[in-house]
Amino acid sequence: MIECSFHVNGELVRVHVNPRKRLIDVLRDSLGLLGTKEGCGNGECGACTVLIDGRPMNACLFPALEAGGRHITTIEGLVRPGGKLSPVQQAFVDRGGIQCGFCSPGMILSATALLERDAAPSDEAIRDALVGNLCRCTGYAQIVESVKAAAATPKRSSDG
Repeated sequence: MIECSFHVNGELVRVHVNPRKRLIDVLRDSLGLLGTKEGCGNGECGACTVLIDGRPMNACLFPALEAGGRHITTIEGLVRPGGKLSPVQQAFVDRGGIQCGFCSPGMILSATALLERDAAPSDEAIRDALVGNLCRCTGYAQIVESVKAAAATPKRSSDG
């Protein structure tokens, strides 16, 4: 076991990690952050997407020790003080972008990263940003609409 420290959702954590463990294992098993889902386990579905230094990455493929010194954001880290959902999370709820919810954390994190890069993305840019996230329920129309709605949400300083 090797000690590894990194930031998760703005908080510095130190964990002892088996060198063979993946980031998803540490997030779920060691830190109790169950919002990150494992679908396929081989980087095909995007259910395990987290933001690493602001970039969407598959936690099922990311070696836990590689997280050392990095900033990780999980779906839990998007929630605002008082339990208020982020604009992207709220748009997914309001526009029906969440059905069974299994893919939602990865979709929302990928969409959040997109909106950080491009505040007014085209439909094509949204679809490109979500290409690594699979959904079996919505057919993607509501997901694209959710991202567009989040992009149209007025930005306030409290939205971070």
